Amino acid sequence: MSNTYAKLSSIDKNFIRKEKYMNKKNTSIFIIYFSILFFISFLAGSCTISSLVGEKSNIAKPKKDINEELYRKISEYGSQHRIEPINANVDRVWKAIPGYNGKEVDVEASYNNMEKDGEFDEIQIVYKEISPEIHLDDLGPDPIYKGNPQKPMVSLLINVAWGNEFIPKILNTLDNNNTKATFFFDGSWVKKNPDIAKSIHESGHEIGNHAYSHPDLKQYSKEKTIEELEKTNDIIDETINTKPKWFAPPSGSYNDTTVQVAEELGMKTILWTVDTVDWRNPETQSMIARVVGEVSNGSMILMHPTKPTEEGLDAIIAEIKKKGLQLGTVSDLMNEKRID
Repeated sequence: MSNTYAKLSSIDKNFIRKEKYMNKKNTSIFIIYFSILFFISFLAGSCTISSLVGEKSNIAKPKKDINEELYRKISEYGSQHRIEPINANVDRVWKAIPGYNGKEVDVEASYNNMEKDGEFDEIQIVYKEISPEIHLDDLGPDPIYKGNPQKPMVSLLINVAWGNEFIPKILNTLDNNNTKATFFFDGSWVKKNPDIAKSIHESGHEIGNHAYSHPDLKQYSKEKTIEELEKTNDIIDETINTKPKWFAPPSGSYNDTTVQVAEELGMKTILWTVDTVDWRNPETQSMIARVVGEVSNGSMILMHPTKPTEEGLDAIIAEIKKKGLQLGTVSDLMNEKRID
């Protein structure tokens, strides 16, 4: 063989060496290729095995026994007692009206309550609230005259620019009835009476803005309106460290600019549903009868620190409660939380 190879020309020898090299290279590529295929197959197999093991593990986990009949009864009860939420909207007459949460049965929580006894019990039903899709803050700058008509709550609005002598008894009456009101402060009054303002705030009542000098804002420019509202916010903040989020225009006089300015200053404009007209000094009992007769879900009752209000407030609160209505601040009335 060696003699035969020696007789070959140099060209033939080069060809043989090249062919051997290519065969060796191809063999190496072939080995690498199949090694890669083997590795991929191994990984895939491992994943499949892991998933199978996982599935087997899940299947093997003990499942909680469910009382299907009880679960069905709770679900059916829930479908019959669902109350849809009410979106905030702008009414043609009452302007901006806040939304009100709906409610539905929390089937899981209710089932957990009844599971031990295994019997349906309406008393152990658990509800959860459903929020509306449109909220008061989603609406434009519109005045607010009342709360949601489905919410059994009433708010007392007490505008303060004078009448200091009647405030102590009014505060005592509110406290004795465990009732919180929203007091709207005239800015110039706060400046003259910081101690009384602090006393009202420290009693837990909500504080709103009533402009600075009791102006007719309907006649005011935007610049003058801003000055009136900002000046009042500043003096309230300086005196009781509170920034009002509700604004009541003096005498209910306003225009679109008034409401827009209040909105830009972070406040909603509040008017009223029922007016005591107490500043005219009406006969106390007739005032009580008229006000209570007009009150319904969502009403906001306008008052001032006057003698008729001082004398009639206790009876007004009592009669409102007899009608099945709660009393709360403007913020309480405007929020969407249900009262059931």
